[in-house]
Amino acid sequence: MMVCVRNLNISLQSRGISPLTTKDNQKEMRSWARPSFIEYLSYNLNFLGVMVGPCNDYQEYIDFIEGRHISKRLRQHSGTCNGQNGYDKVPDPSPLNAVCQKLLVCSGCMLCFLTITRALPITYNVDPYFVNHAPFLTRLTYAFFSIQAARPKFYFAWTLADAVNNAAGFGFSGLDENGKPSWDLIRNVNILGIETATSFKTFIDNWNIRTGVWLKTVCYDRAPKHRLALTFILSALWHGVYPGYYFTFITAIPITMAARAIRKSVRHHFLGYRGLKLGYDVITWAATQLAICYTVMPFLLLAVEPTLVYYRSMYFHVHIISILAAIALHRKHKPREPSATTKTLSSTSSFLSAPCSAECPPVYSNNNDKVD
Repeated sequence: MMVCVRNLNISLQSRGISPLTTKDNQKEMRSWARPSFIEYLSYNLNFLGVMVGPCNDYQEYIDFIEGRHISKRLRQHSGTCNGQNGYDKVPDPSPLNAVCQKLLVCSGCMLCFLTITRALPITYNVDPYFVNHAPFLTRLTYAFFSIQAARPKFYFAWTLADAVNNAAGFGFSGLDENGKPSWDLIRNVNILGIETATSFKTFIDNWNIRTGVWLKTVCYDRAPKHRLALTFILSALWHGVYPGYYFTFITAIPITMAARAIRKSVRHHFLGYRGLKLGYDVITWAATQLAICYTVMPFLLLAVEPTLVYYRSMYFHVHIISILAAIALHRKHKPREPSATTKTLSSTSSFLSAPCSAECPPVYSNNNDKVD
């Protein structure tokens, strides 16, 4: 509910922002009319997403309630809005195939949860006998597979919520590159993207997608500095009061910084040859999955004591490596101060271009910063 309230607030605030300074996601969220009290309650308490979401924008929800959700998306896809493209005369695409596919995914996730997840309990990672007697590689391997086995319950909940919305006719995102209807507008999880992620950012972008968009809109795009740290801290506060949430999201800060720095320093060396690129992808996939395993373990353990037991059993190795990599590579890529010659040339260029400023029209830029 807090996400819905904040989304509505942003939608209303975006009315007074110039289109030249409004980001693309803010343009889509913009609401030109203040909602009535009934509309406000309907948006926050609608039965389609009151339990597990997914989060959706107010304007998208109102379009769905008023029956223009699908036709509006079809017009956007056609590139015209004059009603002469034929979309007003054809029936709305059916969500039946999308709903059946998502329910099939839910069935598979439920089966995995009842078999694999219960066979690999998370709490065994901090079992005293296991921690004291199992070798490090054994503990690392069990942690990896137990985290993999814990994901299906999240996949099940988010996919089922998406299917429920699609069954009601909500969630149509337009036509894909093959001209087929796509029902992924409010999708909250991309399972294939998660399981094949080769970077920390790719994993985050495909996990709890709609909440990630909300965090980017309300915090990352608006914070004047320390945007990464503030966004992760806000995410921890939003999740609740369990200490494990804070261990997870604070740990994610140096890991994300290190992943950015390493990618910027190393990746371009492997892009010239197909074999090297494949090897790089395999190594980064394994590193990403192990880093995610280490990061989210406290999220599932919840309490302070088992979290510290787990970190000690892992020798805090991901903390140490990520912090050292972030510091070392940050210095390597730190921008240099402009030399005196550069400053002189810049001043000369500014002087020569000054007469044009009164005659040439201003050029506006809206280069949005992206999360690497």
